[in-house]
Amino acid sequence: MPEEQTEGTVFVQTTLKVLGGKWKILILWHLKDRTRRFSELKRLMPEITEKMLIQQLRELEKDKIVNRHVYSDVPPKVEYSFTDYGRSLEAVLQVLCHWGEEHLKRAET
Repeated sequence: MPEEQTEGTVFVQTTLKVLGGKWKILILWHLKDRTRRFSELKRLMPEITEKMLIQQLRELEKDKIVNRHVYSDVPPKVEYSFTDYGRSLEAVLQVLCHWGEEHLKRAET
C-alpha cells in the first residue's frame, strides 16, 4: 500500500474513533447552532437512552469537542456547547448534511 494511503487511513481511523457511533454526529448537529440543556438533547433524540446520551457526551467532552457547564441551581441544570476546537467540525457537519440530502434524493429516484 502506498505511503499516502496508509497515512490517510490512520487519519480516517482517528476521526472515526472520535466521532464514530450512532449518536455523536447527531448530538453535534443539535449543538451546532446553540447551547442546549441535557433534557433538550434527550427530547430532540427520543430514540437514545439517557445512559447512552450521557456516555456519548462524556466522550465528546473528554475529546475537548463539547463543553459541559453545570449550574448550581436546584434542581441542577447542565448545558452543553461546542468548544472552540469543536467548532472546527461545523463545516464537516454541513457537508454530511448536504450529502445525506443528496443521497435521499438519489434513493427516491
